[in-house]
Amino acid sequence: MNNLDEQIERLKQCQVLSENEVKELCEKAKEILANESDVLEVEAPVTIVGDIHGQYYDLLELFRVSGECPHVNYLFMGDYVDRGYYSVETWLLLLALKVRYPKRISLIRGNHESRQITQVYGFFDECLRKYGTTEVWKACTDVFDYLSLSAIVDGKIFAVHGGLSPSIDALDHIRALESRQEIPHEGPICDLMWSDPEDVVGWGISPRGAGYIFGPDIVEEFNHKNDLDLIARAHQLVMEGYKMMFNDKLVTVWSAPNYCYRCGNVASALEVGENMTRDFNVFDAAPPNARRPPSKARSPDYFL
Repeated sequence: MNNLDEQIERLKQCQVLSENEVKELCEKAKEILANESDVLEVEAPVTIVGDIHGQYYDLLELFRVSGECPHVNYLFMGDYVDRGYYSVETWLLLLALKVRYPKRISLIRGNHESRQITQVYGFFDECLRKYGTTEVWKACTDVFDYLSLSAIVDGKIFAVHGGLSPSIDALDHIRALESRQEIPHEGPICDLMWSDPEDVVGWGISPRGAGYIFGPDIVEEFNHKNDLDLIARAHQLVMEGYKMMFNDKLVTVWSAPNYCYRCGNVASALEVGENMTRDFNVFDAAPPNARRPPSKARSPDYFL
C-alpha cells in the first residue's frame, strides 16, 4: 500500500496524479465497488456527508472538523464533482481513500456522477484542462457506473442522493436494479438521483425535469414498509447546512459551504453514533489562508 499512501499524501496537498496513476486507481476502485450492493450496508458509528461539488479545500475542512478517514467512518452521498475548481483532486482523493480503506469509507452515486452532466457542469472541462486529453475523464466516469445507488445504516437510516421513486417501495427493488450504466433520463435509477421532498401530498412533477417531488405521506409509507427511522439525502442547497422535514423522518444534508464560492451558506455532516444518536457537525468554508487559488485562468461559472 506504500504507493497508494504516497498518492493519498500528494492528493492531500492538492497535487494531481499522473494519467497512468489515475487509470490504475480507477481499475482498483472498480474491483472493490463491483462487490458492493446497491443498498450498501453500513454500520454505525458513521459520518454522513452531502454534496461536495469539487470544493476540495472545504472537503479538507470537513475532515479537519469531523475527523480523518480511516479514524472516522464516512458515508458520502454523491455529487463529488462539477461546479467547484477542484473536482479532479476531490474525486481522486475520495477514490484513493476508498481503495486504501474500503470498509471505512462508502461512496454512493449522485446525479452529477454522470457522463452527460459532467460534460455541462465542469468536470469534463477540468479534466481536459489538467490532463490535455479526455482519458482521465473517461476512466473516472467509468467508475461512476460502479457506485452504489444507496446505503442503509444499521438497518434504520436509508441514505440516497436525491430521494424516492414511485417505482420503488421496498429496498429489495433497489437491490434488483441493473445499475451498472449511465444514469437514465427516467425510471427508478433516475428518480433516486434526482427527486426532492416537498410539502405536497403524494407525488408531483419535478421542476428539475427529472425525478419527482414527493410528500410526507410517501416518506411515512416508505419508512414504515422498510422499518426505517430516517431517510438521509443531499441534492439540495440548505443555507443552515441541514434541514429536518416531515416530523424528523427525512433530513437533507448539505456539505459544500459557501456553495459555488458565493452562496454564503454553512455546511454540515451528520454524525451517527454507535447507539444511532444523531449530531450535526456544522462547519464553514475553509479560511482563505488554507486555500490555494486555481492555478490557471478562473474556471467558468457552473451554477444552477
